[in-house]
Amino acid sequence: QVQLVESGGGLVQPGGSLRLSCAASGFVFRIYTMAWYRQAPGKERELVASITGQSSTTTYADSVKGRFTISRDNVKKTVYLQMNSLKPEDTAVYYCNKAINPISWGQGTQVFVSS
Repeated sequence: QVQLVESGGGLVQPGGSLRLSCAASGFVFRIYTMAWYRQAPGKERELVASITGQSSTTTYADSVKGRFTISRDNVKKTVYLQMNSLKPEDTAVYYCNKAINPISWGQGTQVFVSS
């Protein structure tokens, strides 16, 4: 069964950090470029970061460059998003998926940045 399960979100103060995880199953994880996306209330889902299958290339949205780091573990079939220096505008539901031809979306994990 193809499945993506995100976790690690929560409430954090501005300037704080969180590490999100996404466990994948049901497809050959290691060959796909994976990505993190986010959707804030009233806004469209946007691409935050992506990482190629062997971690050779990563890309980031301008809004998170220098603050977020995407990584993956192909043995664990898990992709991570380390988020530092969080800002209120990072508040959103965060999802992971394949960067190209996304599969069924998981439930996401809520990140709320507020003092």
